[in-house]
Amino acid sequence: MILLNRVILAGARVIGTTSGRNIDLVKSLGADEVIDYLSEDFSTAVKDVDVVFDTLGGDTQTKSFSVTHKGGVLVSIVDPPDTSVAHQHGVLAHHAFVVPNGARLQELAGLVDAGKLKVIIEKEFPLSEAKAAQDFNQTGRTRGKIILRVA
Repeated sequence: MILLNRVILAGARVIGTTSGRNIDLVKSLGADEVIDYLSEDFSTAVKDVDVVFDTLGGDTQTKSFSVTHKGGVLVSIVDPPDTSVAHQHGVLAHHAFVVPNGARLQELAGLVDAGKLKVIIEKEFPLSEAKAAQDFNQTGRTRGKIILRVA
């Protein structure tokens, strides 16, 4: 969700996918259009996208190549994209890793302080309930960050 905020701040038109229960949340984060993936296949609803940010991999990533225009970019944070498939579609493919550093974290903190970056906290757990927090995260249904309180 941090990336969505940063893309919106850059002036991009954003199309997001989510289940129906999260449509209002994704819109509140600034998405211009939201597709309910439970009722509509994004790969038939969207065409000629400049950049796809893949957070799921697998079949979703494969379908994403077909919605990206020639010369567009697919960035995945989960599975390294298949470069042969990317080449067939004329798409640049990248696998991204986040490497935090002090300057970047300071920039993000400034955006939070200015109210331009929204961080959604789903639930907090005491450190003693770390396993419960992990189990909760594994459901794949979280809508924000899970916090472990140390003290």
